[in-house]
Amino acid sequence: MLPLHVENERPSFMHSPSLSEYLRRMLHYAQMDIDYTFAQMLYLCIAPRKVYQLTSYRKQTKNQWARDDPAFVVVLIFFLSVVAIAYGIAFEAGGTNFIHILVRFVFIHFLLFGVVVSSVSWFVANNYMRAQSFHGVEQKMEWMYAFDIHCNSFFPFFLVLYVLHYLLLPLLSQSTWLAATFSNLLYAVATCYYLYIMSLGYSMLPFLERTEVILYPAGVVVLLAFILSILGVNLTHLSLQNMGIS
Repeated sequence: MLPLHVENERPSFMHSPSLSEYLRRMLHYAQMDIDYTFAQMLYLCIAPRKVYQLTSYRKQTKNQWARDDPAFVVVLIFFLSVVAIAYGIAFEAGGTNFIHILVRFVFIHFLLFGVVVSSVSWFVANNYMRAQSFHGVEQKMEWMYAFDIHCNSFFPFFLVLYVLHYLLLPLLSQSTWLAATFSNLLYAVATCYYLYIMSLGYSMLPFLERTEVILYPAGVVVLLAFILSILGVNLTHLSLQNMGIS
């Protein structure tokens, strides 16, 4: 019988790549591949599977699933900051409200939400979705890869609910049933696509099974959007009120 090697079962947030090294590289522009990041962002919109195929190459060459280049996060934070400025100008937000929008977009919507989703998904994947291995090395998913999946999923979500949403505000902010329906549809599409790209990321790991369960909440999202539209509830109005700029 072949020897069985089992990794330490205690989960570690500092699993490779080093989080401290990752954060340090954010301060050095020369160490970030911006062109490659933009290429990934494009593929996430037109061919998201191609982005995750690159993770298998990274595993073969660097023995890790997660990116060691923080460029994607840096560029996404920059885009969010620009959109926050645009929202602040459009609604003539004062100094405090402007900072509130910026903090909400970058630190709450993207970073805090990402850490929570990544941590929960990482825990569930490692404890309930790993396939049983009787021969060979037991593999575990890196927390940084779970955060990578969130970043990948968030970019199309950002394009729909931050950029396109901003451009369509004159229509979506109207107090009509059509505006509410279109607004809720926009939120549903963005959320479902987030879940789809997230499921692709987890399905790429050969030691995980039942990754299709990640798509199950999409049905609830569509149903909720349908119910809210019937009731005339406009998610754009709720979002703007929550930001204090309606």
